[in-house]
Amino acid sequence: MYALMALTFVFGYLCIALEHPLKIDKAASAILTAVICWTLLVFGADSILPLIDSAAASSAGGHGISQELRHHLGEISEILFFLMGAMTIVELIDAHEGFKVITDRIRTNKRVHLLWLVGVITFFLSAALDNLATTIVMISLLRKLIDDQKERWFYAGIVIIAANAGGAWSPIGDVTTTMLWIGNQVTASGIVVKLIIPSMVCLLVPLLIMSFILKGEITPPKQKQSLESRRDPTTPFERNLVFVLGLGALIFVPVFKTITGLPPYMGILFGLGVLWVTTEIIHRSKNSEDKDPLSVVGVLRRIDVPSVLFFLGILLAVSSLSTAGHLIDVATYLKDSLGNVYTIAMSIGLLSAVVDNVPMVAGAMKMYPLVSPAALAAASADDLPWLSNFVVDGHFWEMLAYSAGTGGSCLIIGSAAGVAAMGMERINFIWYVKYISGLAFAGYISGALTYIAMFAM
Repeated sequence: MYALMALTFVFGYLCIALEHPLKIDKAASAILTAVICWTLLVFGADSILPLIDSAAASSAGGHGISQELRHHLGEISEILFFLMGAMTIVELIDAHEGFKVITDRIRTNKRVHLLWLVGVITFFLSAALDNLATTIVMISLLRKLIDDQKERWFYAGIVIIAANAGGAWSPIGDVTTTMLWIGNQVTASGIVVKLIIPSMVCLLVPLLIMSFILKGEITPPKQKQSLESRRDPTTPFERNLVFVLGLGALIFVPVFKTITGLPPYMGILFGLGVLWVTTEIIHRSKNSEDKDPLSVVGVLRRIDVPSVLFFLGILLAVSSLSTAGHLIDVATYLKDSLGNVYTIAMSIGLLSAVVDNVPMVAGAMKMYPLVSPAALAAASADDLPWLSNFVVDGHFWEMLAYSAGTGGSCLIIGSAAGVAAMGMERINFIWYVKYISGLAFAGYISGALTYIAMFAM
């Protein structure tokens, strides 16, 4: 059963990676993989668990496995509730066209100036929202500024790099960083202070290279004349109010966690509750046709539920391997073969360009348990240098957050931001490899080396 669980996970992983050729949604593959892995674990509990933990062996069987499942599901639900709350807030801002507060202020025809504006705005907006939502907003903006599609692709490539780099240094900017934050591997202040400069370098290197390539001015798209002026769904006051409250709710989450000690999903639900009440009040006098798309109830229909189910499935599948002991074996192998936490983290980051970064980080979190101060104090002199990398805000967790967040930019299918841009602009995979992958890799390596130079040495 031990080997069969591993084969099932690998097969499910391949189905997730080959989602587009197979035309099977990755959420379906992830859920099936999770259920089958846990089922195999139940049937093989008597033979698997005694090899791992004598305490687990005493409760082997369906009841003991169910207890393990409930434990893992409790940890996973914190991530899912946080993501659902954050996604709802972002969709609510978008429904009110709140992002026009930023996008309407970009007015330049010079290619290099636009390149830097788009890159910098995407970088910081992604840290406040998330890389996927920011990519969608910025690609929509580029369509209003650049007429030639192939030229837009270059800027879309920078958007992907900037969105992933911006999400890496913020606890709410990328789902993998959020996972590490909720799991207490990193703190909000620690991840911001330690990773903002390496993440900036990850973006600045591609921007500098592109600045020598792009010259002249862009050709803006021709404005289509309409006989009827389009009626805005909201007033400027409503738009600005929802934008400020929504952005404030997202930024307030780390503060809420620090003040109260409650999990981050409680902070995001508090912000969602405030926005919900506010939008109900400001739209209470409108008819149902105008009010429904601007309400939280209406926005919930636009939430990407398949993505939430994908996270549920893949995290459950990884937790089954953790319970069975597979990840301990993988962690030991990586330590013996690579022997360096920075090399391990950077390898995981590059692998996330080929396969999804969520299971990569979830696996790493299970492979290398968080080391407590007491365990560190009791460690031997030989083990101390290695174990010190796995404490809260340890070098491995910070490097993992950076690598998993930015490594996916090396291929367009390696991140949610890349997949979104690919779908919106029909960017060719080979074109991206030819013109953008090298820039993304140069930025990735430069940022990693910056972190090592700043802290590891």
